[in-house]
Order: sequence, then structure tokens, then C-alpha cells
Amino acid sequence: MVDAKGFYTIKGYQIQEGAELTPAMEDYLEMICRLMETHTVVRLGELAEVLHVKPSSASKMIRLLSETGYINAEKYGYILLTEKGRLAGDYLLYRHDVLQRFLCLLNNTDNELEQVEKIEHFLDARTIENLAKLTALMKK
Repeated sequence: MVDAKGFYTIKGYQIQEGAELTPAMEDYLEMICRLMETHTVVRLGELAEVLHVKPSSASKMIRLLSETGYINAEKYGYILLTEKGRLAGDYLLYRHDVLQRFLCLLNNTDNELEQVEKIEHFLDARTIENLAKLTALMKK
């Protein structure tokens, strides 16, 4: 018989980890950071458009990210990163890049966006660092 003490649902593992950011919040924060690479501010409508969600859905997520201190939501739909948001966002972009490079190398492709988006929330920082090292070794 299997010892079931260590098994949880995905939600159970997330609760156990005490993660402040949900996968959806990570997606929004990552995209805000991605947009801020070329913009001084991000607008709510623009964010909703690039994430293919309704502005009302984006508005709810912006409120959550603001309440947890990752962004400042200004008048007229402007979104600005806090220091906390910038640090978290930089890691999210790094994690995405590591997975993209690894999967492209592994699958001999130019783009693995869909797979990266589906799995990036479920790997811890240690695994990401090890994948970065493995990718570097595989490139040699």
C-alpha cells in the first residue's frame, strides 16, 4: 500500500508552501515586468489585451497585486512596480527565460512558450537554478 502522507492536490501544496503569489498573480506580474522593459508605465487596458483577458478580470488582479504590495495602481489605469514587485518580477522573467532556453534546446525548437507558461509555476528556485546549469552544460 502507498503511504499517502506526502500527497496533496496542487492547491494543497500551494497552501503548504504559504505562497503569497498565486500562479495567476505571477502571470500578471511577469507580464507587467515584461511590458515595463519598453514602457515607463503599463496601462490596465494594455495588460488585459496582451493577456487576452477582460479588463474587469485584469482590474481584480491589479487590486490583489496592489494589496500585496507588488504594484501601485495609479489614476487612469497606470500600473507601476514597487521594489517588491520589481524583485519578484525579475525572478519571474529569469525563471521563464531559463525554462524557455532549456525546453528549446531539449526539443530543438525556437519557441516553447505554451509549455513554459504551463509548467513555470510548479518549479522551485533550486530546480530552476539546476536547469540553468544543465542547459549551459547541454550547450557545450
